[in-house]
Amino acid sequence: MDATVEPSSATDPVCGMTVDPTRSPHSAEHGGRLYHFCSAGCRTKFVAAPERYAGNDGDAAPAHDHRRDDHHHHHHGGTPAAAPSPAAADGAVYTCPMHPEVRQIGPGACPICGMALEPVAVSAELEANPELVDMTRRLAIGLVFAVPLIVLDMAAHFGGLHRLIAPQALNWIELALAAPVVAWAGAPFFVRFWRSLVTRHLNMFTLIGLGTGVAAAYSTVATVLPGLFPPAFRGEDGAVAVYFEAAAAITVLVLVGQVLELRARAATSGALRALLDLAPKTALRVRDGLGDEDVPLEAIVAGDRLRVRPGGSVPVDGVVLEGRATVDEAMVTGEATPVVREAGGALIGGTLVVRGSVVMRAEKVGRDTMLARIVDLVAAAQRSRAPVQRLADQVAGWFVPAVVAVAVLAFAAWAAFGPEPRFAFALVAAVSVLIIACPCALGLATPMSIMVGIGRAARAGILVRDAEVLERLERADTLAIDKTGTLTEGRPRLVAVRRLGVIGEDDLLRLAAAAERGSEHPLALAVTAAASERGLGAPAVRDFDSLAGQGITAAVDGRRVALGNAALMAALGIDGAAAGTDEAARLASDGATVVFVAVDGAVAGLLAIADPVRGSAAAAVRALAADGMRVVMLTGDSEAAANAVARRLGIAEVEAGLKPADKAAAVARLRAAGRRVAMAGDGINDAPALAAADVGIAMGGGADIALESAGVTLLHGDLAGILRARRLSRAAMRNIRQNLTFAFVYNALGVPIAAGVLYPAFGLLLSPVIAAAAMALSSVSVVANALRLQAAKLD
Repeated sequence: MDATVEPSSATDPVCGMTVDPTRSPHSAEHGGRLYHFCSAGCRTKFVAAPERYAGNDGDAAPAHDHRRDDHHHHHHGGTPAAAPSPAAADGAVYTCPMHPEVRQIGPGACPICGMALEPVAVSAELEANPELVDMTRRLAIGLVFAVPLIVLDMAAHFGGLHRLIAPQALNWIELALAAPVVAWAGAPFFVRFWRSLVTRHLNMFTLIGLGTGVAAAYSTVATVLPGLFPPAFRGEDGAVAVYFEAAAAITVLVLVGQVLELRARAATSGALRALLDLAPKTALRVRDGLGDEDVPLEAIVAGDRLRVRPGGSVPVDGVVLEGRATVDEAMVTGEATPVVREAGGALIGGTLVVRGSVVMRAEKVGRDTMLARIVDLVAAAQRSRAPVQRLADQVAGWFVPAVVAVAVLAFAAWAAFGPEPRFAFALVAAVSVLIIACPCALGLATPMSIMVGIGRAARAGILVRDAEVLERLERADTLAIDKTGTLTEGRPRLVAVRRLGVIGEDDLLRLAAAAERGSEHPLALAVTAAASERGLGAPAVRDFDSLAGQGITAAVDGRRVALGNAALMAALGIDGAAAGTDEAARLASDGATVVFVAVDGAVAGLLAIADPVRGSAAAAVRALAADGMRVVMLTGDSEAAANAVARRLGIAEVEAGLKPADKAAAVARLRAAGRRVAMAGDGINDAPALAAADVGIAMGGGADIALESAGVTLLHGDLAGILRARRLSRAAMRNIRQNLTFAFVYNALGVPIAAGVLYPAFGLLLSPVIAAAAMALSSVSVVANALRLQAAKLD
């Protein structure tokens, strides 16, 4: 049943089908290579645009779990006229939303559950889903025959039409109307029914095929050979009762369910399509001396110089070469305030230039851009399976055989104890049980919520690695959090200037900044940045000297300047340091690093440099604590600096002076104590701890996020993102539980009612048509409930 690729085979670069080069007469040469095709139609397409398909052979072949190639024979039929569907033409890989391990080239049905496959890669253009087109056409034509059939049947039962037309003649008319509906409109269901038996993966189509097949086959035999049936089977008018209207109505209702479900499933990739739409379709390439040219996005290569104008989107990831622009990155990172980017600044493809114009160098293009990576990550996450789904999978395993057994029992009970015509009642009960019990809603319950939930997260700048992470995040009760870069901004800044002599604040800062110009130390960068913010010019510097661990000395404007700690002042024999010690101690207790500034042998002032706490941190920590999270700070920084930040944020538990391995050990200790730990850090040095936690949360910033070790990545490194991610995980898990409960309850009630439990007491017997309507509605309601997640409030 499963065709795997033999070494002696080639892949058709147009449709992805496996071809035996020795057998196929269709081949063509391009770029010094020979390509083989399954049909003349594929060869014609290739020859017309070889660059579009070359390279699709082999490397586009997917994992061969359930590599189903038989549907291609149906596409091609060996004639040039029958071209593959547009989706299959690009060698697109399709997969099943319920069984991600199933992958094949081109559309088709899943061999396990029979569901329509969908493309793995989301494209920005909304392509017509071949399955949806086919099902919609079958539904339209099915309705043309089913409506008059149902009207005729109602007239015969309730309008006395059987007095005008002989019952047997009516049966023949009904057969003629039902045949195209069941045999043609319902053909895919029978194909999937047969495949479910052959592959021994019993699924919803096993039940639909059995139910409609039994009703249609019984009715056909009753019409063609009524003499085979004993008198007990006949109505009062002598003809055998038939169920063509049930078979046709079931087929049409299942088609309605499929069309609605396929439409709703298309909506689940809306979040990704919105992300892909952020990248512009064309870009302005700068040519030396020739002006700018408008080129399609696909034509851009790394190294190209591109111009981005005000109001334009950044086409690819790159670096600013010239110009200055204010860039709104909210659409990718979720960061609300626009950032200024000038020469050397990084730009992310898909972000919006609000003001200013820049020339940039393209660095990452195509699949390598951050936007493309985010889309790939989200698409993969949407197809992952949540542990909660195992329950549904186990149930589905024994569900179909159990339903068939119930249907057989219902049939036997009605045939033995039911009222006359007993056989007719028995048949109705059995078919109703088979139809209403479809496990489709059960199978869809989890994947739909996950697809929508993870897509909703992506829109909010939260990347969730897989479905299991959502489940773990919802249950987390402890948040271990890194200080530098997570609770704080991660960039030291000058927070205070204190005069201790006659030199004014600005002069003091100007001299200090000039002396520090030659140093690459983070503290030096904080001082020089503060001076340029205040617009202070830089005097000339001579005799710069750096003393490791103590500070620097330099001659600025003919004055001797020294910057450093108290030890440096003592070493240089500078008096007056004692005058500033109280003030220095006070600033240090606030978590700042204090630098003494001496000018011409006397202490002139103090500079306090600190890593400022993020603006949103205090509110976020309070909200997380109110949400029942125990917050623990883990940091490599000193005890004093850590406690100062912890005091300001109201964090009671602090572990300071930790190396990366110690952080991982601290997380492991918390887990050993029975806590469910989420760890938030800003990347590289926190990677071991992120990996050790139940859920690692990487506080993003920049394009190379610690995606590998983190379960959740917040593209904008804001702590409020943790709250949002937690609310989302709650909403998604609640949605999954609602869906599973609905599907279970629906089947638990539907099956006994269909079997006729209420008949003895209330005279109620469910008709197969109502059962089919209920089944179609159950799948659609599960998908509709999942789509509500798109509007989930995260703030």
